[in-house]
Amino acid sequence: MTRVLVPLAQGCEELEAVTIIDLLRRADIEVVAAGLDDGPVTASRGVRILPDMPLEEALELDYDMVALPGGLPGSDHLAADERLTSLLKSMNESGRFVGAVCAAPKVLARSGILDGKQATAYPGVLQAEQHPDISGKAVTRDGCVITSRSAGTVMDFALAIIEALQGQESRDRVESSLARN
Repeated sequence: MTRVLVPLAQGCEELEAVTIIDLLRRADIEVVAAGLDDGPVTASRGVRILPDMPLEEALELDYDMVALPGGLPGSDHLAADERLTSLLKSMNESGRFVGAVCAAPKVLARSGILDGKQATAYPGVLQAEQHPDISGKAVTRDGCVITSRSAGTVMDFALAIIEALQGQESRDRVESSLARN
């Protein structure tokens, strides 16, 4: 079964975190929501999220992808976590998928993962990282790197992840189930 790690940092964007987790689970992808520290995560707007496990425990598993929700200061906490940046570099070097939305693409930029890659992020985030290859699209995929612009594009981001990991048919199935009344 396909497994995706969604790291959750204090101050993450709750809409992005929950949407990624929800849509991937609808696609029957095993999602591990892991807190950078023990206990509940308080997201950027005060919503409390209970991770499946702490990151330290989650790092004992193998993943097909790591998908980073954005938000501030959540993205800054992700970028400062050496365990996570080490995992992201390893995933990228082994040709496995990494993804980030909103402010989180700066984590990929700081790790060198976006070097020579097209990417998108919340306006100003990648410019601040001096990343020249900004697409401006809602979702950008360059090889095994998938980035997305904001909370407003996170459903498209999650669907792009499903397509990358399981194909168009799986994406279409999940997407069509969201349109039903």
